[in-house]
Amino acid sequence: MKERTYAIERQFLSPFAAFSERTRGRDFLEDPCPMRTDYQRDRDRIVYCNAFKRLKNKTQVFFAPEEDHTITRLTHTMDVSQIARSIARELSLNEDLTEAIALGHDLGHTPFGHVGERVLNGLSPFGFRHNEQSVRVVESIERDGRGLNLTFEVRDGILHHTKQGTPATLEGKAVSLADRIAYINHDITDAIRAGVIREDDLPREVVSVLGDTPSKRINAAISSIVRESTGQNFVRMEERVESASETLRAFMFERVYYPANKNMQERAEEMLTSLYRLFLQKPDLMPASYLDIGAIFGTDRAVCDYLSGMTDRYVETVYRFHQSNGNLSTGVHAGTQTTE
Repeated sequence: MKERTYAIERQFLSPFAAFSERTRGRDFLEDPCPMRTDYQRDRDRIVYCNAFKRLKNKTQVFFAPEEDHTITRLTHTMDVSQIARSIARELSLNEDLTEAIALGHDLGHTPFGHVGERVLNGLSPFGFRHNEQSVRVVESIERDGRGLNLTFEVRDGILHHTKQGTPATLEGKAVSLADRIAYINHDITDAIRAGVIREDDLPREVVSVLGDTPSKRINAAISSIVRESTGQNFVRMEERVESASETLRAFMFERVYYPANKNMQERAEEMLTSLYRLFLQKPDLMPASYLDIGAIFGTDRAVCDYLSGMTDRYVETVYRFHQSNGNLSTGVHAGTQTTE
């Protein structure tokens, strides 16, 4: 079955695609699967790992939502996968690789969205960036520290999925664009539902180019990428559509992300900073697996690994537990830098 997949890829994929049989491989050799390609195995490993399961209870934009239809980190991840696969399919890229990168791109994201990322980045002397942490998750944290042993191409795509990233594959670039397309458009729906903005608040120049509904805007972005990138050794939007997308992104940061983050900033900062300092002073209060991580990478890394892996509600549970036991100091503050 795997050889049949290889033959199909040779026949139908773009010459610029990442072919499964040409992967740069894994850090540690394994017996090959007789049915699945390496990228298919990577996708399956990500879907069944613990970090992926926890994404359903991590904030995307709006903290601890009571509304059942609000986007979480998991539903955002599924949105990215769907959009990235559509791009890959139209450009004849490797859809299995694209899906694996998309499903794994936010595994290391903090609780409380980018607020949590800013807090940990300000606390740790090594800094904290969610894309780098996602790679740590798949290399050094999952499977009791053994990692998932993913292929180079998947790990590279995860690391470089941010706007500033430079993926080594076109599949990685497709995921990077899909990430921005997803969070801008689907976060608009949540913001309107929450009463933060109204539909007619969107910049008119954006609506005239991209459309007046999320589905139209997503379709416009994907169609632009396909028109611009078909048969080329790059993945990008047409200049007019990219400019409109950047205008929409700037609008979202000003009108949605900054206000939403401000609302949860103080609460998230208090909890994460207090717990960070507690576990740094008393690492034995963390689970034994993080003590093992601390012995290898240092206590600071272990504390960041522990806190960034928590869900929103688990942070609150752990915070209340240690608060009730008199272990925490309060009134603390952290930094404000993040990587989108």
